[in-house]
Amino acid sequence: MPESRAELKWLKNVGDNIRRERVAKGLTQARLAELADLNIRNLQRIEAGEFSVLLSTFNRIRKGLGCSWEQLVPES
Repeated sequence: MPESRAELKWLKNVGDNIRRERVAKGLTQARLAELADLNIRNLQRIEAGEFSVLLSTFNRIRKGLGCSWEQLVPES
């Protein structure tokens, strides 16, 4: 569970970026969860900024979206 406000904000920004890319690519949450081999509820929590993920999980999401790290990770 995130501990600081900065971490909460960062997770929310990452989730917003994932959602933005998913919608831009015309993917549903169910389809992205399938592409990334994730439980849909976990993807929903990630997009909502409620759930911190392992780097390997984040990478599967990134690959499922077909985008770069920079498109998903906020600068600060």
